[in-house]
Amino acid sequence: MFYKIENEYLSCEINSHGAELHSLKSKENGKEYIWYGREEIWYGQAPILFPVIGQLNSDRYYYNGKEYSMPKHGLARKLDFEVIECEGAKAVFSLKSDESTLAKYPFEFELRASFELSGRALVNTLSVYNRDGKKMYFSIGAHPAFNCKVGDTIEFEKEETVCTERIDGTNLLIDKKFPLLNNEKTIEITKDIFEPDALIISGLLSKKLRIKGENEIEFTFGDAPVLGIWAKPGAPYVCIEPWYGINDTHEPVDDISKKREIQALEPGGEFDFSWKAEIIK
Repeated sequence: MFYKIENEYLSCEINSHGAELHSLKSKENGKEYIWYGREEIWYGQAPILFPVIGQLNSDRYYYNGKEYSMPKHGLARKLDFEVIECEGAKAVFSLKSDESTLAKYPFEFELRASFELSGRALVNTLSVYNRDGKKMYFSIGAHPAFNCKVGDTIEFEKEETVCTERIDGTNLLIDKKFPLLNNEKTIEITKDIFEPDALIISGLLSKKLRIKGENEIEFTFGDAPVLGIWAKPGAPYVCIEPWYGINDTHEPVDDISKKREIQALEPGGEFDFSWKAEIIK
């Protein structure tokens, strides 16, 4: 079911299935800024990634010596969230662990997704609560897709010298890095930049970037340790993906607690992160 929030400048729709952002429109110019999803290109729009990001090696991980199966990008994007608030410019959705999630992810949790309009910006806050009596290991990330065109640019707020990691045909990280920016700010979206799949970047100095073209959006990703940038090659959108986690490599890991960029939360603990998309034009 779709739920709508709005303020003076923007209207926004969220699908309770996956708590997935469905629409972000300007009331001033009538533009839609969120990719509308097309099955023949990419059906997604803005999935929430939890409790893993990317692909696990053989779709499996281990915890305390037991094997578990988990699909790409985790469970949350395929489940229905409960709507606990939807009024005016704010909506909050909740997903709680149950028997079906515990079979694949052995932790009691609650995941909340809050969407709030402030001026010409949308703020999405993802909150993870450990409702278990043991330390919980998880990854969390966002995957919003914004309408754009080949030839548009992504401009970081600071000059960056970074490489990108890449995944192979099995969606696992390869043991090689590729130069991306050398004391530069700008990445051009070309028809083939995503041919080898996503750009996977860590070590950024910037906390935000701008997608610049016919539309212009300032995207704040804050302290996320990994930033994914992806689209189907040549498609009219780009995904900006702040991640607290990362794909597996071909080297097996014998416990989820040892997974790269894994987050740990003590019993009763809470983890929050937010991203913001501000409409510039």
